[in-house]
Amino acid sequence: MIQYEGSIWRPPSEARSLILQASIGCSHNSCIFCVSYKQKRYRIRGAEGIQGDLEGLSEQYKSTVRRVFLADGNALAIPTNEIVKILQLLHDELPNLERVGIYGYAKDVRDKTSKDLQVIKNAGLGIIYLGLETGDDELLRWAGKGIDSNENISACLKIRDAGIALSLTIILGLGGLEKSENHAKRTAEVLNRIDPEYIGALTLMTPPGTRIFDMVSTGEFVPMKPIEILIELKMLVENLSLTNCMFRTNHASNYLALGGNLPEDKMKILASLNKAIESGDESILRPSYARGL
Repeated sequence: MIQYEGSIWRPPSEARSLILQASIGCSHNSCIFCVSYKQKRYRIRGAEGIQGDLEGLSEQYKSTVRRVFLADGNALAIPTNEIVKILQLLHDELPNLERVGIYGYAKDVRDKTSKDLQVIKNAGLGIIYLGLETGDDELLRWAGKGIDSNENISACLKIRDAGIALSLTIILGLGGLEKSENHAKRTAEVLNRIDPEYIGALTLMTPPGTRIFDMVSTGEFVPMKPIEILIELKMLVENLSLTNCMFRTNHASNYLALGGNLPEDKMKILASLNKAIESGDESILRPSYARGL
């Protein structure tokens, strides 16, 4: 049986994946909105830890595994040779494995060469999930991301050049109402330059244990209202010019679940947003108590 340490977090699209902790915690762990890894000391489990997990699984179960997600926060920080060992182990032990996914962070991508990423791809890594959050440099600094938009763009293009599928997340409401327009438009600009295969929009949560929770408690930060969030999302979508991207707002934090391929479904998504905004009826939105993480 797999022994997980602490809470486990994964992208919505990895709901049916076998989740294995290649690392514990997050090597950055300084974002003001993130509570996921605050109680964990970052360290690498590596291939040895994964091997122990796999030994606890039956051969019958192993044969059913199609996808694996490597946790925790940004396991791409693991040295390249160790990631390759993990991937080789997974493909040796799981005969029907089709895809392996991992969380990444721009600084970890920067520290890997293009050859490193190509080697990792050839070893079997199928997709990298990266938290872009915003294209607004002021908000990136304020949120404690530790990088700017140019670093995000450079890292993402490096991943794309290696031929690894890229899924980016952005956070609606991150700048509050005052900075909403800049957040939406600058984020769209950055996304257009990267042109990723997947984009997932989340809505800002302010859970206890985060710096932003304290800011809300003191009135330093005021979260946006649901309809304001939808207006921001509309601005974002209006400004997106992508080649072939699956766009979704299916994360549990969102007030309205939408999805489609861009650019072909852009008008359909905007029509749904306009309908919800013009109605002003919050009863059709996901209630706050149901926005769980």
